[in-house]
Order: sequence, then C-alpha cells, then structure tokens
Amino acid sequence: MRVGISSWTYPWSIGVAGFPTPRRPLRLSDLLTRAAILKVSVVQIADNLPLDLLDSTELNNARDRATKLGLTIEVGTRGVEPDRLLRYLEIAKILNAGLVRTLISCPDRRLSLEEAEPQLRQVLPKFAESRVILGLENYEAHRCIDLANLVRRLESDYVGVCLDTVNSLGALEPPEYVIETLAPLTVNLHVKDFVIERVHSKMGFTVRGVQAGCGMLDVPSVLKQMPSQDISVILEHWPPLESSIDDAIALEQEWAARGVEYLHACGCN
Repeated sequence: MRVGISSWTYPWSIGVAGFPTPRRPLRLSDLLTRAAILKVSVVQIADNLPLDLLDSTELNNARDRATKLGLTIEVGTRGVEPDRLLRYLEIAKILNAGLVRTLISCPDRRLSLEEAEPQLRQVLPKFAESRVILGLENYEAHRCIDLANLVRRLESDYVGVCLDTVNSLGALEPPEYVIETLAPLTVNLHVKDFVIERVHSKMGFTVRGVQAGCGMLDVPSVLKQMPSQDISVILEHWPPLESSIDDAIALEQEWAARGVEYLHACGCN
C-alpha cells in the first residue's frame, strides 16, 4: 500500500472558511514539496485546493514537478454533475492521475443516491475509456450500505469507494461496521484517527481528531481488510484550531510527520 498526504492533511495551512486565514496559505507547489520531504509517494489534491481554478500551464507545471519528485497525483472534487466530473477527468489526464475522488453532494446541493446514479452512469464510460477510477467517498449524508449498493449497481471496474475511517460517525455508523461494509469496494483509503470523550459535565460526548495511531481507530486491522495492496493510503486528520492559527498549523504539520511515520511502521510503503 502506498502512503500519501492530501490537501486535507493541511486544512489550517490552506485555510478554512469562516476561520482565521494563514499568513501565507499553502499552495499546490508547497504540498508537493512537503510530500517529498515526508518521503510519501502519493499526493491527493482535493476540494479545499480546487484544481479547476488552475490554467493548463499551472497544471502542466504541477505534473512535471510531481514527476521530478517521484510523486503520483490523485485529484478530488465534490459533486457528481457530469460537467464537473468530466472536467476533473480531463485534469486527471493532464496530471497523469489514476483516481478522481468525489463526494455525492456539493455544499449548495444535497443529492440522494438515486439522483446521483444516472449522473454517474453518464460519465463512467469516459472514465473507463481513460482508465481513470472514480472514488465515491462515504460521509454522514448516506448510509454505507446504500453507498455500497450504488457502487455494485454501477457494475464498473472504474468506480469504487474512497473509504474514510471516521466520516460516517455522523450517521451513527461505527468504523468497524463502515470498514466491513465498504472494504471490498475500496479503491482509496483515508486514515483519520479519533477519540470519543465525555464532556466535563459527564452529560454527553465529544468526537475529536487525534494524531494517527494515538486514538481509537485500529489502523492495522483496517489495513488488513483492504482488498488490494496497490491502493493509496492517504493520511488525513482533524487538528483543533488551538489558541491561534499559527499554533494550529504547527500542530497539523507535526501530526502529518508523525502520522506518516506511523503508517510506514504499519507496513505501508
């Protein structure tokens, strides 16, 4: 399994809407440099660093830099509108990316899986023709079994699940169930660790992110259930804001370095 980082490995460094802005937001070139420093082989560029805002020269430069650094690029967006997915397919081809990850819904429109299915069917022949895989990420809007059934109905080798280990907690689905349900269909794994703790009053719980390997997620067990040794394992996390944006950025950089070390120790390349 190939270890990678994502633009969601550095959310505070890039900038989170509604929160303090970093003094120098992380750019695509910076993300590629960090991947090389961390000695990972994959970089997933997702919706918080949108590639459709870049022109062809910038995309070509990113591809050439990634090649020079020995990095494989994966791309990501949100939504399943055919025009959007076909645009990202073209971006993937420019970047020599073999995977486009997406979520079913955009922030301004929540789709049912039934509404999404015909849109996915419309674009999948183009993905198959280009030999690019479409990864649908699980999250709290849809039950995992329903997402799994959608992927099975689509009957294509070029669509699968981008399995996030924590996102479905919002649908009251624990990681063990999520992984058991989605692992056979997984084409890309997001490792995100967490803890659940009682609030100080003892009346309720909080879910918070922690450094990979320091929480409740049984990462070695998750890795063993993956259907292929060739999938990318992308480190993501939910670092807290801390007392300032600078402290939050420093923390996520530390978590990134330690998390990559942990995934290597778990046997990922």
